[in-house]
Amino acid sequence: RLHDSISEEGFHYLVFDLVTGGELFEDIVAREYYSEADASHCIHQILESVNHIHQHDIVHRDLKPENLLLASKCKGAAVKLADFGLAIEVQGEQQAWFGFAGTPGYLSPEVLRKDPYGKPVDIWACGVILYILLVGYPPFWDEDQHKLYQQIKAGAYDFPSPEWDTVTPEAKNLINQMLTINPAKRITADQALKHPWVCQRSTVASMMHRQETVECLRKFNARRKLKVSIS
Repeated sequence: RLHDSISEEGFHYLVFDLVTGGELFEDIVAREYYSEADASHCIHQILESVNHIHQHDIVHRDLKPENLLLASKCKGAAVKLADFGLAIEVQGEQQAWFGFAGTPGYLSPEVLRKDPYGKPVDIWACGVILYILLVGYPPFWDEDQHKLYQQIKAGAYDFPSPEWDTVTPEAKNLINQMLTINPAKRITADQALKHPWVCQRSTVASMMHRQETVECLRKFNARRKLKVSIS
């Protein structure tokens, strides 16, 4: 939340909420229990934030794990969106070429094709994040960036066995609607919040502990932090 903005001697200062809980993904791997229902709760909070900024005609453009922070270290702390450095303002459902921006694994097909884009790019990134929340690894992955981009543009992901066998069909359905190649047909943040897997998680989402997801997510966290330290 933006509390204030100050201009002083040629510098501009923005005053936001103080968030002290660290990254959401780091918190998850430290938990003793983590289920599909927990993943639903996480994406619910993320979608609420995305829906809020979209209602104010702001597109984040760089949604990724590093930008999902917890308000505090207290159990059940709220998830906050961070780093609006690449955010843009659009006019309603405007689609235009606003330049190439974002993080490779979370870029949408329309950005990679250099097509006009808008709010749907954030929903694509949410789909990637949700996929990771459920199994601990991303839907698109290749050390070769060109091959990675080809996967994304083709929407070439699946739900491999055995890790996806225990994920409910409703969760997969939401991912499919988020990772729809055509942005005009992609689900919106408001629509996603009304999806049964999100708004009825206590009866729809599985409560089974996902130990394999936690272990994979721990490795995923280590890889991305190593990549940052090398770059």
